[in-house]
Amino acid sequence: MSGASNKEANIIRGRAFVFGDGIDTDVLAPGAYMKRPIEELAQHCLEAIDPSFAGSIRKGDMVFAGRGFGMGSSREQAVQALKILGCGAVFAEGFARIFFRNAINLGLPAITIANRSDIETGDQIEFDLSTARIKNLSKHSTMQGEPLPPFLLEILADGGLMENLAKRFSHHA
Repeated sequence: MSGASNKEANIIRGRAFVFGDGIDTDVLAPGAYMKRPIEELAQHCLEAIDPSFAGSIRKGDMVFAGRGFGMGSSREQAVQALKILGCGAVFAEGFARIFFRNAINLGLPAITIANRSDIETGDQIEFDLSTARIKNLSKHSTMQGEPLPPFLLEILADGGLMENLAKRFSHHA
């Protein structure tokens, strides 16, 4: 979320990767690789569903999914893998609560959307984090995600919860 101005800092651009319902943390961070370095584990992110995902995703690309995204275990490596691969944001019709909090805490925007039917893998997307507006540049259409409250936007702008806390407490020292 870098850019010249504050408004531009909230714009994420990339391609869409679309998945269905029930994407669990075992698919995002496969258990067989959990004891390996996170960079290696990330290379296996979503491979059970799309073996080319880890090799195809680029900085700023976004994941779109259905209900139950991130369900399963509370492993934060699921979020870390997406971040290491360059994922700019995750959109889902519903998130597991622990995944959602892990995403925010680690600085990855997680946005609830009512319907992703207008998005196909490969579509060029422009996302404004401050308004949760999603533009499908490939189809010349716009969708509205559920905006995040200001305190969560601040955590994301700071790069995650630990960075946010460090900033907040440095002002009190």
